[in-house]
Amino acid sequence: MNSIQYDFRPENFQLSDPNQYDLADLKAEEMIISLGPQHPSTHGVLRLEVISDGELIVDVVPHLGYLHRCFEKHAQSLPYNQIIPYVDRLDYMASMNSEHAYVMGIEKMLGITGTLPKRIEYIRVLVAELNRIASHCVAVGTYGLDIGAYTPFLWLMRDREHIQRLLEWLSGARMLYNYVWVGGLFYDLPIGFEERTAELIPVLKNTIREVQDIVEGNSIFIKRTANVGILPLNLAINTGCTGPVLRGSGLAFDLRRVDGYSVYPELEFDIPVGAGLHGQTGDCWDRNHVRVLECIESIRIIEQCLEALTGEHKRTPAFNPQEFVPKKIRPVAQDMYVRAENPKGELGFFVRADGKSDIPSRMKVRACSFHHLSVIPYLAKGAYLADLVAIIGSMDLVMGEVDR
Repeated sequence: MNSIQYDFRPENFQLSDPNQYDLADLKAEEMIISLGPQHPSTHGVLRLEVISDGELIVDVVPHLGYLHRCFEKHAQSLPYNQIIPYVDRLDYMASMNSEHAYVMGIEKMLGITGTLPKRIEYIRVLVAELNRIASHCVAVGTYGLDIGAYTPFLWLMRDREHIQRLLEWLSGARMLYNYVWVGGLFYDLPIGFEERTAELIPVLKNTIREVQDIVEGNSIFIKRTANVGILPLNLAINTGCTGPVLRGSGLAFDLRRVDGYSVYPELEFDIPVGAGLHGQTGDCWDRNHVRVLECIESIRIIEQCLEALTGEHKRTPAFNPQEFVPKKIRPVAQDMYVRAENPKGELGFFVRADGKSDIPSRMKVRACSFHHLSVIPYLAKGAYLADLVAIIGSMDLVMGEVDR
């Protein structure tokens, strides 16, 4: 069954009031259902207050505050370099990407952007793209699980485990790496890392082909996701959506191209967008499809990085990735905002330095999952209860960067 289409005229763009609904105010045919935080598809700590009329959703009110990561407050009491392990715990599915974004901001404040050896930049992009694939493996695999497909989840988690082992070999940690440092890296690539990564690429390519054939082309999966949770482009822009959620609505906006940071301008890759192949552009199928295609593009980037790291920018005995790491990080007084393309969208850091201390006086995070969570009430109105799980899963939320 296709969902009832919600009216997306601007006058209907009204946020739900958490205090709006009371049992005494409900109509006779309406009821309040609490979805989560124990439900597997709500990612552990998300609770949705669903007002329904039978199987139809009247409204959805997201309730936050079940994780209490307190990142911003912690960051305002720690030196700049000691904040990196806390950055790892925002989007813990993509810690390398988050570290890269934060570190670029501090390097910009110090005025050393663009001065680091190219080998350091290529290694940063290599590990970030490996982590991007690992993150998308979780997103696509658990999404199939939400819909009812079990086997693809096992395939993708198997390949993610291969990537996790590579990154653990590199940094010593399985998920929270503390590897990308201000001015450099924790350590150079282990001997044989490039070869092991190259051996993994054919495995990843084969798994992606299997997912495209068996999941994306599956008639049940198409019926559950096509024409469901349609996110019009104007609504995506107005609510601050980024990453695969925005690109799924048809806009080729990728900060790796728009801002051209690190060595991304030197690399060749495409920006996948939703095209409404099985329904309307911006539906759940499109958002999932963009993530699958992005894995293919990340593999292209990894292959180019490996070529550079084993060629022009290969390791030398004299190379020390900690050589440019400042002993004391004390930027001049300034405000700085830096952003990067994380697997889930734009991750941004606003940092205020007073010029006197090695501790930021203000730290603010622009978390993509927060924006994507806020758009769920718009997509869910008029949908069926069964579609709500499909809508949530298509947004690829991680609550660690929402309640921060």
